[in-house]
Amino acid sequence: MKKYTYTEKKDTRSGFGAGLAELGRKNPNVVALCADLIGSLKMDEFIKENPERFFQIGIAEANMMGIAAGLTIGGKIPFTGTFANFSTGRVYDQIRQSIAYSGKNVKICASHAGLTLGEDGATHQILEDIGLMKMLPGMVVINPCDYNQTKAATIAIADHQGPVYLRFGRPSVPIFTPADQKFEIGKAIMLNEGTDVTIVATGHLVWEAIQAGEALEAKGITAEIINIHTIKPLDEEAILKSVKKTGCIVTCEEHNYLGGLGESVAGLLARNTPVPQEFVAVNDSFGESGTPAQLMEKYGLNSQSIVLAAEKVLKRK
Repeated sequence: MKKYTYTEKKDTRSGFGAGLAELGRKNPNVVALCADLIGSLKMDEFIKENPERFFQIGIAEANMMGIAAGLTIGGKIPFTGTFANFSTGRVYDQIRQSIAYSGKNVKICASHAGLTLGEDGATHQILEDIGLMKMLPGMVVINPCDYNQTKAATIAIADHQGPVYLRFGRPSVPIFTPADQKFEIGKAIMLNEGTDVTIVATGHLVWEAIQAGEALEAKGITAEIINIHTIKPLDEEAILKSVKKTGCIVTCEEHNYLGGLGESVAGLLARNTPVPQEFVAVNDSFGESGTPAQLMEKYGLNSQSIVLAAEKVLKRK
């Protein structure tokens, strides 16, 4: 198995902040809006360098989405910033009607997604956002895995014409992807080739999938591990090619199993090549207060759970 190492951990939201700052230097049409969470979204550097291109909307997320939609009419590329819960659930009507329906070029950038928001608890955590956003026609949904990939994704979506949902998080996680990577929307990344089981993962679960692959290798099981950073459009070719070889699959995500990556993969398989599938995801429940590590363990979103899922799906081949 290919070995992945890291020398530093960093939060993915800081990758967004770094990418936004770089865009501010390169693209004069990029503007930023925030709902009173500048520090949490790491937007300080962009604001310092481009004060005339930043709009502090305050705790008025629905208004922020409407303003962002309006800015696109004048050729601007607005990046909105707030927590994932407030970026989707609180403002779904505004996104649907003002942004998605008319294909506005708004980049909805959402931090503190999933359980790893941690101690703020279920009212601030959201485990339904991928499902909400992927159901909107024309909406691109991206969930990068580390600081470098989040920075690259932030820069890349500015060149995409149309609405994008970019999801990232709060905890510090290993940086294991290249700093100079080219981010391609809708193009999965093969992390390790294997023949026994396919493991596709997104976001914070990608590193856990790598760790699971090493544990499985020690048991004589070779896992094909794929980083699905773009949930919509899904890289169907990469997934179908892999399961044709392995004959089974495990999907891994920090999201409810209803509506997330796993369901997209299940639909793809049902239409093309039905094979056994196991889900590593939250089982139709809200989160709770706790440290990110405690919550990931309790809700089964770690490498040990992926190993167990892989062993289970192998028995179903």
